[in-house]
Amino acid sequence: MRKRSLDMVHTLAKRDERVVFIGSDLSPGLLGGMKKEFPSRYYMEGIAEANVIGMAAGMAMDGYIPYVNTIATFITRRCYEQVAIDLCLHDLPVRLIGNGGGYVYAPLGPTHEAIEDIAIMRALPRMTVTAVCDAEEMSRLMEATLDWPHPIYIRLGKGGDPVISKPERGFAIGKAIDMIDGQTGDSDVLLIGTGVATTQALKAAEALAAEGVRCRLLHVHTVKPLDVEAIVGAAGRTGLIVTVEEHSVVGGLGSAVLEALADNLSVPMPPVKRLGIPDRFAEHYGSQQKLMEHFGFDARSIAETVRAARARSAA
Repeated sequence: MRKRSLDMVHTLAKRDERVVFIGSDLSPGLLGGMKKEFPSRYYMEGIAEANVIGMAAGMAMDGYIPYVNTIATFITRRCYEQVAIDLCLHDLPVRLIGNGGGYVYAPLGPTHEAIEDIAIMRALPRMTVTAVCDAEEMSRLMEATLDWPHPIYIRLGKGGDPVISKPERGFAIGKAIDMIDGQTGDSDVLLIGTGVATTQALKAAEALAAEGVRCRLLHVHTVKPLDVEAIVGAAGRTGLIVTVEEHSVVGGLGSAVLEALADNLSVPMPPVKRLGIPDRFAEHYGSQQKLMEHFGFDARSIAETVRAARARSAA
């Protein structure tokens, strides 16, 4: 996913002379082809994220479309004020590519785990927040970013994730996607996922379907602007909602869904269960998958949550 995102920056640069790449202390060979072909539109800055954001803002004011890439925790936490004031206040078309959302860098511990990036970025007016599920969908997102008029945060997975998206389902910023063919109406459970957590939700849905549970799965690749219409419409036709995200349950997808339902749902709200990272830093070092299992939002845990919730409602 990361390689596809950056390769697409080069592809877009070939098409549009406004495209500029700015990296922050990354591999010297990163995007070497673009550096060679467009040396005046390739910059590799040091560990100075606040300065990089100001630099990108200035370029955007001069008509460029900067794509800025570094580790997700650094491009969100470390330069948050500059993102708010330099980019969002002026509504500039800068694209922030955050490498390693969620537990991608789990072996490095809490300093590198981007567990609150969606929450803090979606709190900013004019900021668009995205988290696609695989490399193919990343290509479609990057195409859509070229002419998007607002700042965008692009959350990256680790790469090598299984491809579950399909081009025939379409793609548009701000529009959720139904991921299970033939399941767009009434359902026993509505699963709502974002990023690579959608992959886990799809596996859970397949296991539950084998047990006769009607599952609908909405993939929310754009957490902001949220597809309120799709979520509210699906929520009114299900008996249970489960949100799944590789992110803190505070302020992320689950919170956004509950806000949308509270403000817009005209029928009684079905039970809602939010699965994700609890409100604490990880106590353990390990792999991304191990921590997802530990905190209960891998495929097996999602299916178990649905079974338990349905059993309680039937009792």
